[in-house]
Amino acid sequence: MASTSTRVFIDCSTMPSEKNCTLYISGKPDEVLAAAVEHAISAHGHSDSPELRGELRSALQTEAG
Repeated sequence: MASTSTRVFIDCSTMPSEKNCTLYISGKPDEVLAAAVEHAISAHGHSDSPELRGELRSALQTEAG
């Protein structure tokens, strides 16, 4: 994962989903991961687990610029 001063993003449209979700979250790594976990739980019915957090963490990408 990127350093805490780097801005990252996660794009829900790139994740496997039956909802065709288009949510895009950007910010500092810890903030984006926390928001992505909450979104995965509330919008997609996932359970909070180390596996979910690992999958989302690996999907974080560094923003250009």
